[in-house]
Amino acid sequence: MPCPHKAIDVATFHKECGVCGNLYRFQEWSEGLHNFNDHVILSLHLCILLRQSLQNHTAVGRQLDILEATHQTKYASHDSILHGYLHFEALSSHDHNFSCVNCGDHPAVVVMDLHKKGVFKMAVSDIKDPPPDFNGRVNIEDFWSSGSEEIVCRGFLKSKPGVNNPCGVKPSYLNWAPWISPRTRASDVVLNTENAKVKPTKPTDQATLDLAEDHLVDQLMKLKAADLRTLVKGCGLDATGSKMDLLLRLREEMKTRSTYDKVFEKVWGASGGWAVIMCPCGIVNAVKFNLRAESPRDYADMLLSFRHFPNVAMYDFARGLVAHTNLREPGDLPFQPNEGRVAAATPDNISAAKKGEIKVHFPWLIQQKVPADAGGHPATGCAEHYALYDTFHQQNTKDDRDALRLIKLVPELCGWVNSQVAEQLFADMKKNNYFMNMLSPTSHVFLMRNILHHRNEQLMLIILHYT
Repeated sequence: MPCPHKAIDVATFHKECGVCGNLYRFQEWSEGLHNFNDHVILSLHLCILLRQSLQNHTAVGRQLDILEATHQTKYASHDSILHGYLHFEALSSHDHNFSCVNCGDHPAVVVMDLHKKGVFKMAVSDIKDPPPDFNGRVNIEDFWSSGSEEIVCRGFLKSKPGVNNPCGVKPSYLNWAPWISPRTRASDVVLNTENAKVKPTKPTDQATLDLAEDHLVDQLMKLKAADLRTLVKGCGLDATGSKMDLLLRLREEMKTRSTYDKVFEKVWGASGGWAVIMCPCGIVNAVKFNLRAESPRDYADMLLSFRHFPNVAMYDFARGLVAHTNLREPGDLPFQPNEGRVAAATPDNISAAKKGEIKVHFPWLIQQKVPADAGGHPATGCAEHYALYDTFHQQNTKDDRDALRLIKLVPELCGWVNSQVAEQLFADMKKNNYFMNMLSPTSHVFLMRNILHHRNEQLMLIILHYT
C-alpha cells in the first residue's frame, strides 16, 4: 500500500522450491505488514483500524475515503483492500469461542431470533436439490475452513478477487453450516436441514412448512397497505379491496412454491437472513446464515446440534418451535413436560395465567438441582425443557394455551433475563446492512462471523469488569 505522504516503489521477493518449483512469497508479520497479493500490502495498523471501523458500522470503503482525504493521496482499489483485510482476518488466529464467562459453554437459558434484513444476494435457482439420501448432516469445520480457504486463495489470483477462484464456495444444502463453538456443539457434524423447506417429503416436513408460512403471514400483516398492494400486484393478483382481502388472496396464492419465494424475497430479502442463539448476557452462542425463508427448523437444527439442550428457550414463535422439534424427535421429546409450557394446559391454569394469578418456580435456575435429573443440564441439573415467548412477541399468539408460555409466570426469570438481547443486537447490526448486503455469500458469512466474534470479545470484557 502506498505511503500516505509520497508515492514510493515497493518490491517483494519470493523463494522457489528446488524440488517441486512451488513459489513461496513474503508473508512476514513481524515487519508490521500484511501481504495480500504482492501488489496490495497493508500495514497491521491499518488492518486493526479497519477492524475497529467495522465494529463501529463504518464500511471499509468509507474508512478509506476518510484516510485518502486526510492524507491527500489515492490508495489502491477499495475492493482490493477489502479483500486484503478479509485475507488478514482469515490468516489471523481466532478461536471463535462464542461462549459467555457467566453462562459458560452450555447456557441454560437462551434467546433466539432472526435478523431478517441481514442478507446476501443469491439466486434461488443456483441452489441445487441435494441427493435423495442426504440426511441434513454437514461438517461444520469443513464448511468454515473452505470459506477461509476461498478468501486466502484470492490473494494468489491474477484476476479480480472472487473471479475463477478454484477454492470458491457456492451456497449448497450439502455443505452450508451454522457456526457453533467447538465446546458448545456435540460434534463437528451438525444439522442443516434447510433442504426440507423446499419440497416436503414427510408429514412432519409439511407441518413445519405450514408453520413457517403462518410466520410469514404474520410479517405480511405488519406491512403498510400500499406496500402490500404493490406486492399483491407483483404476484399477478387482483390488488383491490381491504388489507385483509389482500392478505387472504396472497395466502391462497402462496401455496405455490414460486409465489412463496417471491413473497419471502420481498419481505425478508434475497437469502433467509441470519438466525442467532444468545445467552441472556448478550453473547452470541450460535449463528446460522439461512439460504431460505426462516422457520423453527433453523433453530431446531442448532439446538439439536448442542451438546446440552438449554432448559429455557425464548423465541417469537415458541409454539411452532415446540411442534417442529418434538415432531422430529418423537422418541425422546426435546420440549417436555407440558410441551414446553410452564404448567399443564388445563382450563383453570390457562384462565389463571391470563389473569396473572399463577406463578411457577424454576429453583434450579438459582441453585443446581441435587440430585441432578438423569440427563440433566450441567449448569442446573434439570432435564426439563421449556419454550417461552420473548417479551416483544408474547401478545402475538392466537392459541389460548400459549398463555402458559409467558416469562412473567416464572419469578426466577423476571428481572433477571433480558429477553430483548436479540432485538438489541439486530438494532445495532442493521447499521451494517448498507455494506454487508452487497457482499458475496462467502464474504458475507465470513465477515459477519468475524464481527460477531469481536463484538463477543468486547462484551466479555465489559461483563468481567462488572462481575
